[in-house]
Amino acid sequence: MTDHENLLVFGGTGQTGQHFTRLALAAGHRVRVLARTPSKLTLADDDLEVVQGSIDDDLDLDALLDGTDAVVMMLGDAAAQRERKVNTALVRRLVPAMRRSGTRRLLYQAGGLSAAPGTRLPAVLRVVRGTLARGYVGQHEDNEAVMRYLDEEARDLEWMVHRAGIGSDGPSKGELQRSSRRISIGTFVDCASYTLRALADDTAVHTCDGSSYRRG
Repeated sequence: MTDHENLLVFGGTGQTGQHFTRLALAAGHRVRVLARTPSKLTLADDDLEVVQGSIDDDLDLDALLDGTDAVVMMLGDAAAQRERKVNTALVRRLVPAMRRSGTRRLLYQAGGLSAAPGTRLPAVLRVVRGTLARGYVGQHEDNEAVMRYLDEEARDLEWMVHRAGIGSDGPSKGELQRSSRRISIGTFVDCASYTLRALADDTAVHTCDGSSYRRG
């Protein structure tokens, strides 16, 4: 990915998504955001296009992808994901549409408690997932299904997954780095900044890594 790309963003009105959209615009990208409630996005920029709609709608993905260089997904609905794999259903429709449009790159933001394909979470994270985060198990299972699908059926595309340890809003705590071993609890703005940098990182293609603050 180069400067001044056209980005399609799902989840741009969320807590991390709003920071991502602002940072992407500041970096010179043109951003198209799908938003159920456009008024939640308080940004105003000539390079920002907000399309009203929901992933639960019968979306015209070909139109949304028209002229797009890369897609960023930062979606999470714990209540809906307890009932069904919402994100997996979208990705299964999105990938063929990306092939039709020639859009090559996809960044999917998952949670740090979602295991990458073929791996197990460290014991401490398994305990957290089974106790403190029990209410989000459907979300983790949805994320894992997305990662499996991308790994098994979409390796012709330049996808990457950021398994983010998202904590809370607040000022930056530093710069997150890609890590296959450690996941730090990052602020929304730090996770957004990492995601924007990862989108341009060719070495992150076909990885499902986490992110961590540099020690020391």
